[in-house]
Amino acid sequence: MEKASPKFVTRALSGHSALGLAASAFLYILTVSGTISVFNHELQRWEQPRAPELAFISPKAAERAAISMLAIEDTPTSHFFIQLPTDDLPRVVLTTDTRAVLTDGTGTIVTEEAHPWTQFVLDLHYYLHLPEKIGLTVVGMLGVLLLGSSISGFLAHPSIFRDAFAFRFSGSERLAQADLHNRLSVWTSPFHISIALTGAVLGLTTITAFAIATLDHEGNTEAVFAPVFGEEPEKNDEPAPLAGIARALTHMQATHQDIVSNYVIMHEPKTKGQHLQVLGIHPRRLIFGEYYNFDQEEKFVRSVGMADGKISQQVIASIYPLHFGSFGGLPVKTAYTLFGVALAYIISSGFRIYLLKRREKSGAAPQLEGAWTSIVWGTPFALSFAMLGSVTGTIPASALPAVFWFSLGLALFIAITAPQWKLLGLWLRRGTGVVLLIATFAHLFAYKENFTSPAATSMTILFLAIALAFLIPLVKVPSTTR
Repeated sequence: MEKASPKFVTRALSGHSALGLAASAFLYILTVSGTISVFNHELQRWEQPRAPELAFISPKAAERAAISMLAIEDTPTSHFFIQLPTDDLPRVVLTTDTRAVLTDGTGTIVTEEAHPWTQFVLDLHYYLHLPEKIGLTVVGMLGVLLLGSSISGFLAHPSIFRDAFAFRFSGSERLAQADLHNRLSVWTSPFHISIALTGAVLGLTTITAFAIATLDHEGNTEAVFAPVFGEEPEKNDEPAPLAGIARALTHMQATHQDIVSNYVIMHEPKTKGQHLQVLGIHPRRLIFGEYYNFDQEEKFVRSVGMADGKISQQVIASIYPLHFGSFGGLPVKTAYTLFGVALAYIISSGFRIYLLKRREKSGAAPQLEGAWTSIVWGTPFALSFAMLGSVTGTIPASALPAVFWFSLGLALFIAITAPQWKLLGLWLRRGTGVVLLIATFAHLFAYKENFTSPAATSMTILFLAIALAFLIPLVKVPSTTR
């Protein structure tokens, strides 16, 4: 067999490194956006602090709001949602196929719902701003990759648990980073393994359902999910009065006093085929909730079984809260945030360790090192820049993804074309701090009369603290990049 030429081997190695860089970059972006998404309810309240907030809305007021909302719809909507107040999102949001509005405690529509930057971050984490099916597939595959990397990391380091508290600060940069990387990997392994597993399940289950629906159910994904989430009754588009939302909510209050009604879901409203569901939150349970079904005559039919049905249903109902930390309140959200930051460091230092090993063996790869620098520090910069454009109204919601990817791509271009620029990481960090500081103060100035809301105040303080952390590091910045 003819020996491969050195030129071919060099090209193959470069291609291998580029693929590793791309995979690590997307995992890093998903981790950063996912960490931010933990506080998506608080961010929604921060972005729109003028929205009415209330602890409770009466069943009659909720029904009055639904009637008003459906009356102003230009075209019939297939699904209609009422988000009821909860502790971390004390707002009433009405959503149809085309719009979302906020109401006050009387059921009067007040304003359109608007949290473009929060939605932009959620879409980045869910789909990487790709078309839905493609995005879910890619994100699911990245979850599998992260899970495989976590498991293979343990298998490749048999003494990793024995050395869980061993550090070599006096050694080389690579050894110091490897120790911290390995220690954090061990300490946070329950978190990042569960995050990787649930993320893979959420992404790949959905795309698998699309495939099964296409092959066996003529594209009907509802038929695939019916054994888990319940079947929908046959459609009947004949007009009919709106089913009684007030009666359903009153029934829930009377018969399920320990359950918090979170959502009202109307399927095919104002038709004879309509049916209503109330999503109830079960305290001290990991499930996202249980669906309680009511027929077109407002009579309770049955629950779906997310709380007490098959074990498989209860497991599936627990995946979303486990992935996003939407259980346990502020302590759990805080823990998920800290673990998310740790995972971002694990990913960033992991590729950095590879670059240092490569530098020791075959010399530095300045373009590759610069590219990784641009990803690690360009991601928070691009997120901050998109936030600034959103809160000042200079960038429309539809353009936020383009602004983010263009900013990140520009940093990547500079890193590759000007690898001699050693201060790239420093300038991106400073830029993030400055832009985030400007965005926070711009928002504070625009809504200064509305900052009696605890959510608005707390998120503003948090953003200011993050901005200062980028501008005034309290400790020497680890050399994870240049």
